[in-house]
Amino acid sequence: MMLTALGLMSGTSLDGVDVALIETDGRRVNALGPSGYRPYTDTERGLLRQALYEAADLPDRAARPGCLREAEQVVTAAHAEAVAAFTAQHRMRFDDIDIVGFHGQTVLHRPEKKLTVQIGDANKLAKLIHIPVMYDFRAADVEAGGQGAPFVPVYHRALAQSLDWEGPTVVVNIGGVANITYIDGDTLIACDTGPGNALLDDHMFRRLNQRFDTEGRTAALGKVDAAWINRALQMPFFALPPPKSLDRNDFAGLKLGDMPPEDGAATLTAFTVAAIARVVPLLPKEPKNWIVAGGGARNLTMLRMLRECLAPATVRAADTLGWASDAIEAQAFGFLAARGLKGLPLSYPATTGVPFPMTGGIIVRP
Repeated sequence: MMLTALGLMSGTSLDGVDVALIETDGRRVNALGPSGYRPYTDTERGLLRQALYEAADLPDRAARPGCLREAEQVVTAAHAEAVAAFTAQHRMRFDDIDIVGFHGQTVLHRPEKKLTVQIGDANKLAKLIHIPVMYDFRAADVEAGGQGAPFVPVYHRALAQSLDWEGPTVVVNIGGVANITYIDGDTLIACDTGPGNALLDDHMFRRLNQRFDTEGRTAALGKVDAAWINRALQMPFFALPPPKSLDRNDFAGLKLGDMPPEDGAATLTAFTVAAIARVVPLLPKEPKNWIVAGGGARNLTMLRMLRECLAPATVRAADTLGWASDAIEAQAFGFLAARGLKGLPLSYPATTGVPFPMTGGIIVRP
């Protein structure tokens, strides 16, 4: 039975709430509906940055010390507003939607401690929007010893089923953290690769008071510090085989030193690309096709560097395939909610390292 699912995603880039409608039975994608976006205000974004800082030493995933409780209320309200605006714009009633997939805002991800924390009050959200909500997708995976990330590979596979391409295909999602899904027939492998846009966004905010490097224009003016990148790539994470995952702040200790902001942007962009390329020798076969999604797909300098670094493989932005690059993660959590309702696996040994395929998610009703 096909379900109409609404996926909600607030990523580690802290830009806002993505909303996307999808019609699916949890196995196939029958139709992709419209998508929407509710940006965070500067005040909200500042609060979330503070929440990331204050969550760094959380011992308990249910604890909300400091500003975390206020941040959770802000995240919940922003998601409710995003759903209300989306349904009003598309003249939808709440009973037109079977399930909402609510990821929440990750503030801490420490799978080695069996700890992953996404803030957002699902019970309150369900009451505000009058639609059943599925949330807490990652917790069961982490509790079972998995990495709890990446969680989008099953959706990438469903999308890639429509492509008639030879050889292995990799979907790389470049959000705050970058992750890949390797698809080759029945083989599905996934992992985080390293920083996505998080270091670059933080650099742009700190040095130029800009939220991100629009189209990679700042990086295009700078010079890459290859020696800095080579040193950064010595971190043990990059040699680990998949599956593996990261917290947004795992690379926060890396300092660029005294260099012009343009050189810093160029170096951090090239670092993201080099970290993605570093995963290729760890895969069963060299990929022939790469599909780039997420915010990084709009960074033309990052795309150019990826094409240079991954040649002779073909590198395409997801939008060129008719995929909504900015909406893919939101679509994915609608898809995962449908899978969760049907008890289908959300993660696998080769995607997160769980001992066996696992379902997940908790459902709450209005």
